[in-house]
Amino acid sequence: MREAATNPVDQNGRLLGPRALLTRQRLLDETRALLEKGSLRELRVVEIARTVGTSPATFYQYFRDVEEAVLCLAEQAGEDVPAVVEMIGGPWRGERGLANARAIVDAFIRHWDENRAVLRVRNLASEEGDLRFQRVRRRTLSPVIEAFAAQFELGVREGVISPEVHPYAGAAALAAILERMAAYHVELEGFGMTREDLVESCARILAQTLAGSAPLRSPS
Repeated sequence: MREAATNPVDQNGRLLGPRALLTRQRLLDETRALLEKGSLRELRVVEIARTVGTSPATFYQYFRDVEEAVLCLAEQAGEDVPAVVEMIGGPWRGERGLANARAIVDAFIRHWDENRAVLRVRNLASEEGDLRFQRVRRRTLSPVIEAFAAQFELGVREGVISPEVHPYAGAAALAAILERMAAYHVELEGFGMTREDLVESCARILAQTLAGSAPLRSPS
């Protein structure tokens, strides 16, 4: 079970005590579990509350509706991303760079595998124009894009990346590759690739792009 968000409040703005925090998190955990079995449209407050052993009235003490609960889950999922952001700082050269790239790709895939149902709802709602989910998605991905952009700027200064590549455009492209590949890696494996193939291929794209060096050769 994930820890509750920092200083959450009820619908009246009151800070929650330990017991209330536990109940709130149990409701979130059950929302996640049910979302993995069906769609957001199928989720019902009464079912969430009944499974937790409480009442719909208790659910509404903490959340306006099911979508708000899923929004909280999306915020919690975003707490995993800072570790990836730190890895984007490098190294990016040589075998150490390739190993770092593999770790980044693997972390992205694990992040999606652990939060797939929530992240798909977040992205779909964001693409449909829901400003709440757009803000959460932006807060999660912005540090990733900023970190990649810093590496592009460094590569341009060192002369290993073309100055025609705008740092933020390049960074957004890499972030999009990671997100889409992680989101659909199971479906992509239907084309005859393994998870390891996807990690290795994406890692080499990252490493070769940011290191600006000749392709690394696999040991013979």
